[in-house]
Amino acid sequence: MIHAWASSTREAYGSGILAYHVYCDSKSIEESSRAPAASTLISAFISAMAGLYAGKTIASYVYGIRAWHILHGIAWVLNDNEVDALLKAAINLTPESSKRKKRQPYTVEFITSILQKLDPADPLDAAVGSCLTTAFYSMARAGEFTVPNLSSFQAEPTKYVKRSDVRQEVDRNGLKTTVFHLPRTKSSQAGEDISWAKQHGPSDPEVALANHFHVNNPPPDGALFAYKHSTNSHRPLTKTKFIARLAKAAKEAGLNPLQGHGIRIGATLEYLLRNIPFDVVKTMGRWASDAFQLYLRKHAQILAPYLQATPILQDEFLRYTMPRVR
Repeated sequence: MIHAWASSTREAYGSGILAYHVYCDSKSIEESSRAPAASTLISAFISAMAGLYAGKTIASYVYGIRAWHILHGIAWVLNDNEVDALLKAAINLTPESSKRKKRQPYTVEFITSILQKLDPADPLDAAVGSCLTTAFYSMARAGEFTVPNLSSFQAEPTKYVKRSDVRQEVDRNGLKTTVFHLPRTKSSQAGEDISWAKQHGPSDPEVALANHFHVNNPPPDGALFAYKHSTNSHRPLTKTKFIARLAKAAKEAGLNPLQGHGIRIGATLEYLLRNIPFDVVKTMGRWASDAFQLYLRKHAQILAPYLQATPILQDEFLRYTMPRVR
């Protein structure tokens, strides 16, 4: 049953269970009274943290306690309306110090500036440049093409994308795409396929990937973005190394470094600004809900074609769907 939750989720939930027991200890709550948890106890727990921690952190703690009950077959019977109201209140009471700054999106221009500061002949830079463009144009998470640490790939090679997981596909119209099979993702333990097509300009992921294969030539069963570390060995690209190299290149280009999650945000924004329909972008990004809209930073630009007195997109739609006048 524990495999119902991703490992990263379990880690976060573990923090919630710890916080819960610390709270119970401080209030001298007996072990036998902590599970099944009474609605009044959980409500008091939420209230004690509200205003001290981020509302989303508190919610995660509560979900962790709930998962702990489920895992051990203990009834979870609470006043849902009361708990929901308290969690909403906790979000409203989130202190300014706990609020994250808005994650700025990567753009094609930003990526191009970074690539100009990377040496395509350098093994690490070749891997980083290819990983960046591949993650961007496939709308992937940075962690889906990197590994947590140097021993991760060796310990569980089946979890991470390898060179053998890359393939080419051509549709009935002759349009080519490069497909990457991710063996396991945050939302799918069975893995998912993502893809990109050749792009115009210096941020073309096809050119970057070909250069990476030429410079590093990772083995078929090795990490996709492994780079040459010595004459006879490859080193898998870790997320920490990836983000650090991007930050250094950004500073060299006179730009402020961006967070890794900005790659996925920027990709979403880029495709929407190309007037690709929302549902298509949602499918490309593998969003299970409309939550991706929360990441958008330029709603006016995205919606502009739909808001005109004579919508541009409507003219394009009619041009493609209506038969030509004879």
